[in-house]
Amino acid sequence: MRILVVTVVHHPEDARILHREIAALTERGHHIVYAAPFAARETAPRPGVEGVDLPRAVGRDRRAALRAARALLTERGPEADVVLLHDPELLLALPGTLRRWRRGGRAPVTVWDVHEDTAAALTMKRWLPAALRPPLRLAVRAAERLAERQVRLLLAEDAYRTRFRGDHPVVPNLPLVPPAAPERPGTERAVYLGHLSRARGALDLIETARLLRPEVRVEVIGAADPDVRGDLAAADRAGVLRWHGYLPNDRALALLRGALAGLSLLHDQPNYRHSRPTKVVEYMAHGVPVVTTPNPLAAALVTRHRCGLVVPYEDPAAAAAAVRRLRTDPRLRLDSAGRGRAAAVAELDWAERAAEFADVLEGWVKEETGTGSRGTRRRHRRRPERTAVTVDG
Repeated sequence: MRILVVTVVHHPEDARILHREIAALTERGHHIVYAAPFAARETAPRPGVEGVDLPRAVGRDRRAALRAARALLTERGPEADVVLLHDPELLLALPGTLRRWRRGGRAPVTVWDVHEDTAAALTMKRWLPAALRPPLRLAVRAAERLAERQVRLLLAEDAYRTRFRGDHPVVPNLPLVPPAAPERPGTERAVYLGHLSRARGALDLIETARLLRPEVRVEVIGAADPDVRGDLAAADRAGVLRWHGYLPNDRALALLRGALAGLSLLHDQPNYRHSRPTKVVEYMAHGVPVVTTPNPLAAALVTRHRCGLVVPYEDPAAAAAAVRRLRTDPRLRLDSAGRGRAAAVAELDWAERAAEFADVLEGWVKEETGTGSRGTRRRHRRRPERTAVTVDG
């Protein structure tokens, strides 16, 4: 198949998009056209993937990115068997585009990969005026219901099912578990891997690192929102922590090896209550004990598998105390690491789900063409909920 993958929001090296989904599709021999903000993020397409540069959608003004995406979809969409969209913003580019595709008789299977609870996420957009957030949440819910009638949906979490009327496939956001046995956790470094914002606990990380000096060094890996970059840079200059900034996936994961603890200090926000932090599973997969706030899905993982410690929200002192406890209790540290790794291998490995993801897209194309080829696509689409394949996590 020819598959057009589009994002104007995510980093082109996003782990779910590039290292999981695109990798699974190229493994099957499908041709990928990947449209993403390569220049804005100072990166380039990977070998074997045809790249198309798009503007980045950031802050309040996203019009240029959406115009470019709409032009791309109009031009390249009819060439594809599948168009895989990764941003809710891209739904705004679809109405006219879908009509043009259908008039031309060359409508690809169009899929929205639902990464997050978009309406809940609006409460955390600091650039969005507070007065606009409630009506926009209602508008987003209405747009989601409309999208469900127009395109196929993939969901990153089982909890997202309640937002939609139909039954849609769940493709969980799991990491690739490295096959080799991990290094034993040491006693000198705690790590954080992921995007950095106030709601994700960036300022709590800084204070936790300050409390752990000099016995434990905190290493932070990830891009940061503008309002916390200055704090992180100042903490790095002062030697409070080491902020590596954004790193490619392979280099970022390499820094987890041998760490004393992996930190996940999310605040209590609606968008996080239904999402499993991928960083927690990555810590487990690399044999790193977890220290997490009581985000429901993260706390459930840590409690069920006894692979770390749960600390209160917005409490750096408690987070620092948990890291110290792991440092001074070798049995707790090693057992937590071993149990987390075993659970990741048994239940949480993307390698076990990659084929199922590719099967879903291939099945939708075969369903609409009758043959699996581009030649005889039906003009009228069936509603997704009548034909969905369930891939439960």
